[in-house]
Amino acid sequence: MTKTPKPAVYINPRTGAEWPTATALWRAPDDGSYVNLSPGAGLSPEDIDTSERSLWRYAAAIRLPAPPAASLGEGWTPLIDAEWAGRSVLMKAEYFMPSGSFKDRGSAVMLNYLKQVGVSKILEDSSGNAGSSIATYAAALDLQCRILLPAAAPEAKRIQMAAMGADVVPIDGSRDDVARAALAEADEVFYAGHNHQPFFLEGTKTLAFELWEQLGFQVPDCVVTPLGQGSNVMGCHIGFQELLACGAIDKMPRIYAIQAANCAPYHATFQSGGDTLVVIDPQPTIADGIASATPVRLREVLAAVRETGGATVAAPEAEIIAALGNFARKGFFVEPTTAACGAGLTRLIESGEIGEKETVVAILTGTGLKAVDKIGAALNL
Repeated sequence: MTKTPKPAVYINPRTGAEWPTATALWRAPDDGSYVNLSPGAGLSPEDIDTSERSLWRYAAAIRLPAPPAASLGEGWTPLIDAEWAGRSVLMKAEYFMPSGSFKDRGSAVMLNYLKQVGVSKILEDSSGNAGSSIATYAAALDLQCRILLPAAAPEAKRIQMAAMGADVVPIDGSRDDVARAALAEADEVFYAGHNHQPFFLEGTKTLAFELWEQLGFQVPDCVVTPLGQGSNVMGCHIGFQELLACGAIDKMPRIYAIQAANCAPYHATFQSGGDTLVVIDPQPTIADGIASATPVRLREVLAAVRETGGATVAAPEAEIIAALGNFARKGFFVEPTTAACGAGLTRLIESGEIGEKETVVAILTGTGLKAVDKIGAALNL
């Protein structure tokens, strides 16, 4: 029998104030900015429920008030040997999730939590994948769901949300305009913003647990992932930190975060050496899922990269498109946002930043089936 995890508490990382998680929060009552969760206790191999073929095999380290009310089989995605830029790479196929993207890790945990603490109606903003995921789990958990998204978001993602029963509201303007519109409505309905509500990260941390288990309870030398607002970057950092603190591992993997060069605020700030946001002039990018110029958890994301000895990479459009085609010719039909990861990985390998004999995992975040029109245009198909 697996252990029952100690309940989390909400923490304001700026003031140190704490609040119980019996009542849902998405922002700190004292200063109005985001909240984190207290550190988890990690887990050992003996704590894993190996009969469960989903992320709930790690229930001993997922701090919900009660067992999940609904699961769609999220998590436990394949880790596939492949070749990239002339060397062996492990591809973590997160697009095998129920809604087609890695966001299901966070949505499954966050929405189960919200259901358990009495939230029945939620508001979310998304460029696509998060909205699709939130709509999917809202349907599974019988929650009313309103989603604001850019009017230019891929039609397949909008239809996916609407088919799940969500009230989908297109907003003219940028991804950041959509976020501002959601915040303006947040006093009327609970804002389940995946960049703000920290139980989303309680879900994405299971990516670290899964890599650890699938590698024989070892960690890779490095993890490479696309970076929009950073839920995979922070999730890996949190999960591996928990494993390190409880003695399950003896080192942290380096985390490499890949942005599109046309919209790379984290990269610009990382390059500056500080923690004060470097304001950029965002340009359109084919990698629309990571096109956000206003980071929410800037310090946490930069800390995850810096503390592990990793780096950020800004990938130009031509390199993202080339990687998109390369993925497809290897049998990985991924969306352009995922292709940014491949473009960054190529740069890291060719520069020698990733050693020839190191174990590297690339996170494939979303399926290409959500962006067939954009992929067809980019690859002249």
